[in-house]
Amino acid sequence: MTQDKENQSGKKGLSRRDFMKTTGGMAAVAGLSGGGLLLGAKSAGAVEMPKKWDEEFDVVIIGSGFAGLAAAIEAKKAGSSVVILEKMRVPGGNSIINGGLIAGAGTPLQDKEGIKDSADTMYQDMLKAGLGINHPELARIVCEKSAETIMWTVEDLGVVYKERVTHLGGHAVPRSYYTTNSSGAGIVRPMLDRARSLGLDVRTAMYLERFFKDEDGRIKGVKIRSGYVFPRADSGKAKLIKARKAVVLATGGFGFDVPFRTIQDPRLTAEIDCTNQPGATADGLIQALQTGATPVQLSWIQLGPWASPDEKGMGIGYIFAISAAFPYGFMVDPKTGQRFVDELADRKTRADAILKTGHFAIGIADEKGVKRTAMLDKMVERGIVKKFPNLEALAAEYDINEPGLRETVEKYNAYLKKGKDDEFGRPFQSDAKPVENPPYYAMRLWPKVHHTMGGIQIDKESRVISMARQPIKGLYAAGEVCGGVHGAVRLGSNATVECLVFGRIAGKSAANQDVWT
Repeated sequence: MTQDKENQSGKKGLSRRDFMKTTGGMAAVAGLSGGGLLLGAKSAGAVEMPKKWDEEFDVVIIGSGFAGLAAAIEAKKAGSSVVILEKMRVPGGNSIINGGLIAGAGTPLQDKEGIKDSADTMYQDMLKAGLGINHPELARIVCEKSAETIMWTVEDLGVVYKERVTHLGGHAVPRSYYTTNSSGAGIVRPMLDRARSLGLDVRTAMYLERFFKDEDGRIKGVKIRSGYVFPRADSGKAKLIKARKAVVLATGGFGFDVPFRTIQDPRLTAEIDCTNQPGATADGLIQALQTGATPVQLSWIQLGPWASPDEKGMGIGYIFAISAAFPYGFMVDPKTGQRFVDELADRKTRADAILKTGHFAIGIADEKGVKRTAMLDKMVERGIVKKFPNLEALAAEYDINEPGLRETVEKYNAYLKKGKDDEFGRPFQSDAKPVENPPYYAMRLWPKVHHTMGGIQIDKESRVISMARQPIKGLYAAGEVCGGVHGAVRLGSNATVECLVFGRIAGKSAANQDVWT
């Protein structure tokens, strides 16, 4: 998108009229005008083909996060020549800064811990959180391939995980593997190493300016800007790259794109912080819409309920929330000192509950509750998480209703003892202990934009589907740029497995596409 630095940072949003002119393409109706309902299926988005290409490859990958790298690895292993194009100066996208968790059903670690799980149970969890608007075929593929995908990361990529599974909100059982460095970098870096071992390079500062779609309806290449300087869409030098077989779009979501996200949901102004890296904009999505792709559920945008207002972006405080306060402690409304939601509910339920109070919530755990919390000392040092000798000091720091807080502790511990949460039906960890062991730890919680569930439509082969309800030949997509998998709400750690599952499918499908002449 052609936006100045101030706009990209979220300090000043574009007007809707300026946004339409800036993106150059009626983003809100691109699916209609480009998809065949207004122009006819074959001519939709067609442009004149270059007389000469600067370079050519079998498969062109746009994006270098989980989905793009997985696609590149599989396409290369299938015998295709591949190039990976990343618009930012460093590879990895949001994937490299994510929480390092990946969900799988029926995995070795679950077996080791005696946890009974299945792809069907995971699928039902996705539908429940997604309010039933998930595209069922896509959601089921993620679940059925989840365990084998985790094992692929271990056996093929060499990813190292902690020797336990984590229970995240909305999942019926603990099923999330956790990288040893508590970051998505623990997966991305091995993926980059694997890609390089196959002779693949990630070309950075390469901005997608447009697709080349011929009169026959096939995507045949891309125009990029080499040497692009984010966020100046007119920077760099134009270059034409031919895709003999296909293009795989893996540009991620648009959480950091304030103008685009406020068109989908006007409440999500620049006042709402975002966990994404600044390059999480709608550029690739808009180009796909202009070439005729079908938009799916673009207004479903997820807020992370574990975010801290005391740090910018993703930060590190979320680690305390997901590994201590939510599974081994609780969250309270400071005005009452009382719990107000199941701390292990899906993200939308928790984020909506916090927003409904109109102010920050407080996540609390004791010394035993933080035993598995990575980087705790760093959080305390930065003031994101604070440490207290007793509940009285904790209540005073956050102006919490102290009698209400003491009552909450008593009720929570009683529920834990009998194994049933009478107020919110929250499940308890098998190794959870009563919250009664000082020192106590706490942090402020306020939701931030985290994930965009909507995107373009794909099928089970990762083919992009047009408004004419037909695959756009030569165009595949995977990851957060796609819509429909998660429905209304994405469960924690499901994005990682979804990106890898469909990234691998997209790479294999693209490599099997016939060569155009």
